[in-house]
Amino acid sequence: MKPVGKLLCATGIVAGVLAFFWKDPFKPESLSGARVLLTGASAGIGEQMAYHYARFGAEIVLTARREAVLQDLQGKFFTMKWHKRRVGDGDGPFVSLLFLLSTGGLDYLVLNHIGVTRFQMWAGDVEYTRWLMQVNFFSYVALATAALPTLEKNTGSLVVVSSLTGKIPTPFTTSYSATKFALDGFFSSLRHELIMQKRNVSITLCILGLIDTDSALENTRGKVHLTASPAPEAALAIIRGGATRVPEIFYPWWLQHVCYLWALFHNDGDEVLRSYYNYSSP
Repeated sequence: MKPVGKLLCATGIVAGVLAFFWKDPFKPESLSGARVLLTGASAGIGEQMAYHYARFGAEIVLTARREAVLQDLQGKFFTMKWHKRRVGDGDGPFVSLLFLLSTGGLDYLVLNHIGVTRFQMWAGDVEYTRWLMQVNFFSYVALATAALPTLEKNTGSLVVVSSLTGKIPTPFTTSYSATKFALDGFFSSLRHELIMQKRNVSITLCILGLIDTDSALENTRGKVHLTASPAPEAALAIIRGGATRVPEIFYPWWLQHVCYLWALFHNDGDEVLRSYYNYSSP
């Protein structure tokens, strides 16, 4: 058996043993009454997180760019008799955050919003990359910085939604991947500093693969040979990770092993990675 095969076999055995003895630390009741600000909540993973948080009894404030979609979501909440949940007014996450901070009420800041993503070869548009970095990275840093004092007071949690493309660079994602690598660098470093300063705020970085949201499927159609994972399960994995205060979560779970293998066999993995992408030179 080749070394790679032996490693995969050993990894599978270890994963099986851990799964047998593992006990789920997630307690849904811990989220009852938790005060949550969730960005990017109008569709996809954010919308699914809103449903889960509401089902667990959290007090949530939702923000998104599209106010009309948020109003529709509010109607769904009322239909489901989740009357205590609040929906953002369309003025953006900073308005909602200031409201929560003024009342001292914030336990979870879930940063999930992204700018419109171009899934294509690099075409030299520096201005677009600068704009995407502002939306996908700098706004995360600004919101987290504003929320940190209140989160520390409430022993709260920062939950940062990222991507496998922030761990492994992939084709068609030059600008997007740059923003996700930036998130990993900043928030992983910040986690060290908070621990060193004995500031009791957890940071959970969420590493997601291809998820079956409408936007992701539209962007990748015909370009990748990958199966998308369900958004409701991805949303639940994010919430569980934040509630249990783990440093990182991977969804699907096997992405963690992909990252390990990539670190060990980086040079050998490049060609394998490119084989999952469909591109014909003009």
